[in-house]
Parts: sequence; structure tokens; C-alpha cells
Amino acid sequence: MSSAAPPIAVAVVGLGADGWAGLTAAAREALAGAEVLIGGPRQLDLLPAGACAGLRIAWPSPLRPAVPKLMAEHAGRRIAVLASGDPMFYGIGRALGEELGPDALHVHPHPSSVSYACARLGWPVEDTEVLTAVGRPVARVAAALHEGRRLLVLSAGAATPAAIAALLRERGFGPSRMRVLEQLGSEREDAYGGTAADWHREPGDPLNVIAVECRRDPDAAVPRLGATPGLPDAAYEHDGQLTKRHVRAATLCALAPAPGELLWDIGGGSGSIGIEWMRTHPSCRAVAVERVPERAARITRNADALGVPGLRVVVGAAPAALDGLPVPDAVFIGGGLTAPGLLDAAWAALAPGGRLVVNTVTLESEAVLAGQHRRLGGELVKLAVSHAVPVGGFTGWRQAMPVTQWSVTKPARTPRPAETP
Repeated sequence: MSSAAPPIAVAVVGLGADGWAGLTAAAREALAGAEVLIGGPRQLDLLPAGACAGLRIAWPSPLRPAVPKLMAEHAGRRIAVLASGDPMFYGIGRALGEELGPDALHVHPHPSSVSYACARLGWPVEDTEVLTAVGRPVARVAAALHEGRRLLVLSAGAATPAAIAALLRERGFGPSRMRVLEQLGSEREDAYGGTAADWHREPGDPLNVIAVECRRDPDAAVPRLGATPGLPDAAYEHDGQLTKRHVRAATLCALAPAPGELLWDIGGGSGSIGIEWMRTHPSCRAVAVERVPERAARITRNADALGVPGLRVVVGAAPAALDGLPVPDAVFIGGGLTAPGLLDAAWAALAPGGRLVVNTVTLESEAVLAGQHRRLGGELVKLAVSHAVPVGGFTGWRQAMPVTQWSVTKPARTPRPAETP
């Protein structure tokens, strides 16, 4: 029977802007007894030297790669890591948990800036959407803009409020009411506000949270965007290579995105399938593969404008461009189906339970899909959309080119698809 002492848990202590005075007795005890204190310079400066005698180490930049190194260097010592507010809410607690495991941590949470902000604003926390600009593009906020929604944006610094105001104006939400809350919980707490349309405030305190009450300008040139797939075609910059909205909505339905899943959008065009996949949930991921550099750049611009700047764009021709990409949960092929080996490579890459959806408008590609449908099953449908247009003094139907769509789910064991002739 081993007599080795159990490893010492790392204390993770949340600090508010009020510093030492706002800590619980247990959190103070953990900091006072620590041999090593790790945190940001601002957090370390909040600790009284007389009460906390441990070695002080400021996080280097970038922070994430330094976590395993510092934990290994000081293993066996009493370590306390400082965090802003709740360590497990967009905080260092996540990185420590992933590196050390949850059982190796003793977390002392503090009220988060979100709790403080909602208390000051009188907003129910459960009805408030929280986003962060810390280490993430401000463009992500665009996906959350809907009339009447209340947002809290965790700021990356003094310049973030102006950046949020600019984004709101660009996306047609200039009338939105903004309120910036600084140094929440401290004696220097302050707040000021205005609308995004007339925001001209100079940068203030870097420790701030931005509250937004979304109001859309009814005269905005930017089209209104809903929360479901099938955004207006006008929402996209494109050169004609765009899956049109009604077919796009049906395609996303067949792809069936779920939180955390990854999509390959092969033949990205304008990026609409990958973009709307990612808009279904903040944790959804997508890789768009596009061989034309100009279109690849356009995909990136569309992704930024529609609030999913995390969309990864790979410039190259499939199937060669697929090498080394992470395993997808779903694959969409919107072009290049007759490229030798493409369908075979996409099918092979899918994990069991993954979905493959292919759209085509040509007879040659349709014949390929019919053959694969006979071989692997799935669902083969033809999508036809007509639009009412003027015909002289009357109105008639103009039919868009019909789209043949094959969708199939990969079982645990399956034959390989036939090679494309």
C-alpha cells in the first residue's frame, strides 16, 4: 500500500475589482498560505504584501502555452492562481482544468462581472446573452444582433466600446442603447451610456463590461437576419457562386448541425453553407475549401460580416486540399463533384454517424449521385424553386435551375463509394 502523499490541489481564486477586501475567509487563507502566486500584474498588485508572502509570477504572453510549463516547474508546492471574477466563466479555470484535471483544483469563485452588471442594470441573468471580446474578434457579436435582445460583452480593453459601437452601426443597429460599466464592485465603479449611432466617447477604464440593448434601424441598408438558416441572398457578397436561400435552408436541414460539430464545406463559393452552419450554435465549427483565391477572400469577408470570424478557409482544390484537416461530423459538396477521388475522400473522412450532403445542377453529376444512391442509400431529392415575376401587365412564375440533392449518413461499417468516372 502506497504511503505517498496526495498531490497538493492548486487553489484558483477569483478576485473582483475590490481586491482583498472582497474575498471570503477561505480565499484569503488559500492566498496567504500559497508558496507561489500566479496571475496578471493587475491581480497580483491587489494582494497585500504583508498577508501574501509567496513568490509572485506574472503570466507571460501568450498565456495558454505557459500553463503546463509553470505548473510543472512548481509541482509539489502550494500554488494559488488568480483569476478575474469567476475563474470558471471565460477564465483561467478552464485551461487549468484541461491541463491538470478538475480534481487537481480547488476553486474559490467570486461574483463575475456579468453578475455585477446584471445587478446594476436590473437585467435577469438568464435572459441576457453574454459574449466576450477577450482574445476573440469583435465580429462575433454580429451573430447575436436581434431586435430587443440584451447583450453583455466582456471587454478586451478601453478601445472595445468604440469597436462595438462601430459594429452595431455597420450591421444596421445604430439605435441600440449602449452602457459601459467600469471597475464593477470597486470604489471607482462608474458607468456611462449612449446610442451606437452617436457614440463618440474617448476610451475610458480598460476594466469594463459593455451592455447593449439591441434596436435595429428600420431604414438600414443591411437586410434583417433571422436566427435560422436561409438568410437573404443579399446578406452575402458573391459573384454568382452562392447557394440560394431556399436551397440553402434545405441543405442545412439535411446537414443537421449540432453543438460542437465540425463541417467541411467543399467548394465554398461565397461560404454561405459553412457560415450558416456556424450561426446555428456558437460552438459549431466549419472549414471552407475553395480553390479560387478571390472567392476564398470573399468567404472570409462574409464570415466576418455575419458574425462567425472563426470560419477556417483553406485555399486549394479538393481532394488534395483535404489532407490534414480535422475529422468532420458532416461534409457538404457544393461543387467539383466530378473531380477524381473527391467523393471517395469525403466519405472516407467522415466518422461513423457523419452526414454527407451533395448538391448538383448538371446531368453528369446527377448521374453520379444516382449511382451512389443505389450503392449507399440515403435520400435523393430534387429541389425546385420558382419566383413570381412580372409578365407584361401580369405576373408569372420563373423557375430557378433545379438542384438535385443526395444526403446520406455513414453507418459503422459501409462499403466505399464507387469512384467517380
